[in-house]
Amino acid sequence: MGVGQPVPWSSIPEEIISECVWLYFRFGVSFRDVEEMVAARGVMVSYETIRCWCGKFGRQFADGLRRRRAEPGDKWHLDEVFLKINGVTHYLWRAVDQNGVVLDILVQPKRDRFAAIRFFRRLLRVTGRRPRVIVTDKLRSYGAAVRVVMRNVAHRQHRYLNNRAENSHQPTRERERRMRGSSLVSMPSVS
Repeated sequence: MGVGQPVPWSSIPEEIISECVWLYFRFGVSFRDVEEMVAARGVMVSYETIRCWCGKFGRQFADGLRRRRAEPGDKWHLDEVFLKINGVTHYLWRAVDQNGVVLDILVQPKRDRFAAIRFFRRLLRVTGRRPRVIVTDKLRSYGAAVRVVMRNVAHRQHRYLNNRAENSHQPTRERERRMRGSSLVSMPSVS
């Protein structure tokens, strides 16, 4: 193989592929950051290759982590936050238990009653159990969805009780800031 030609995936050890995928998903860094991290260890892999690996093997990695995690707690904190994806506003719905373990995440274009119902049904399907208590903010969509999907579950709506879910959004916001900041950094001018 000549210099600059891509290396076939079959010739790269699976330990390197799993390390790159793990670095990307575990630490919330960009593909270029992962490229630099593995280059510091003497492995030359392009960020595009890492992106392809994450797309191809990311689901397997996430499923393996999901199988190994402990049973979720019986008190769930739910919240949503808006994101801009290609200039269009979407809502990131997130559920965490009382220990701060993320139960599920869903991105949807709306935050109405139907979106909340869809998130609740998915959450029940993914976890395989019902909570004792649900804590949310005062978004009225949650109350409507609880009445439809989880009738016998206690629902607490309060502004300050939901800090567990609010804090769960911080890594997403940090990653968003980092991604936005990397495009705003300009090269120093040479005088």
